[in-house]
Parts: sequence; structure tokens; C-alpha cells
Amino acid sequence: MQNLSPRHVKTEESLRLGVESGWYSTKVSGTFVSGPHATQEECLGRIAELVPPPVKRKF
Repeated sequence: MQNLSPRHVKTEESLRLGVESGWYSTKVSGTFVSGPHATQEECLGRIAELVPPPVKRKF
């Protein structure tokens, strides 16, 4: 299971990285997984789609 988190990339950093400014879902290593998203909520929604919550199993 991947741990993804939202990260906001501002204009100055976006120019350095060669990406658009906005919200990105990122791995722990800092690798962008999706984005840019207009809002943090939109980014969190995409993270929820990519990494659904674990299914609880009955024993």
C-alpha cells in the first residue's frame, strides 16, 4: 500500500521543477503521482481514489 500525501507547489518551485503550480499527490519519496489539482480537497479526493481504505475482514 502506498502512502500518498497532498503537497502544494508554488509558482517559484513550479518554475524550477518544470511543472504547473497547484496541488499534487506525492509519495513519501517526493515523487508526484497525480496533479496538478486546483484545491487540496480535490487532491485528497484523488488520493482516496488511488489508495482506497483497507477492507476490514471478518474471521
